Amino acid sequence: MQRLFAGTPWDRPPTCDRCGKPETECDCPPPVAEPKRLPPETQTARVRREKRAKGKLVTVVGNLDPDGNDLAALAAHLKTRCGAGGTVKDGLIEIQGDHLAAIESALRILGYKTRTS
Repeated sequence: MQRLFAGTPWDRPPTCDRCGKPETECDCPPPVAEPKRLPPETQTARVRREKRAKGKLVTVVGNLDPDGNDLAALAAHLKTRCGAGGTVKDGLIEIQGDHLAAIESALRILGYKTRTS
């Protein structure tokens, strides 16, 4: 395959993004593969309400493997679905407010089994 500027003054051999050497001379280790994700059908999420300081309610999603799931992306999806803020702390997804039913239905649509505790 020919490069776009082959034979012109801008014709440069491809270089490594990490070390800057030409790809033929690069000795960088291969890029790390993305971690293996667990299918949602094999996991059961525990959804519960907690009362925090000053009487604030928080909906907490737990019992999901942090290494087998992209918890940040799942939290972003749930926050969008509920129209609320939230965070991921210590392997738990916390959504501000009482959104138990909405979160359970969103998780079921994604394929997760749910339990309310």
